[in-house]
Amino acid sequence: MVSSEFTECNVLKLDKTAENVVKLLERKGLTIATAESCTGGLLSELITSVSGASAVFELGICTYSERIKTEFLGVPADIIRERGVVSEETALYMVRGLKVRSGADVCVSVTGVAGPSGGTAETPVGTVYIGFDICGRESVMLPELWKLSDMSRSNIRRCAAAFAFETIEKILTEAGSD
Repeated sequence: MVSSEFTECNVLKLDKTAENVVKLLERKGLTIATAESCTGGLLSELITSVSGASAVFELGICTYSERIKTEFLGVPADIIRERGVVSEETALYMVRGLKVRSGADVCVSVTGVAGPSGGTAETPVGTVYIGFDICGRESVMLPELWKLSDMSRSNIRRCAAAFAFETIEKILTEAGSD
């Protein structure tokens, strides 16, 4: 897992970044799928707001409950019990289950604490794990959203989405000449 400094995000360019990702996927002939918890479908909404998204978007699911994470995505119940629903392991199992269900080239999962309640000393508000499977390369990242100056629920969710799309754009751009 990589913890990433991400103390301020530009949510004003979030729509443009999502559009860039959709167009990049289209140029490369790749597909994308999302499994979201604390972002509640925001990534899917941003993808489908782009004209032409149907050429790349396979599946978007909001797996908010532990039961659905386990039953639909295959996150082991003992992982949730031992590591927590907001954990690196849960994000990884979510993205793996999404890959199996969707077959998409790019899979992203999000699980976290958007607040304003629900945080603890060990898992403060702003703790968001984002899992990626990009063309078979798995990773889980932890943007340091608990350091944001605006700790509103809306801002945490939008910054998590911005981080996800910026990461996908960076990895796909580095992987080719786009």
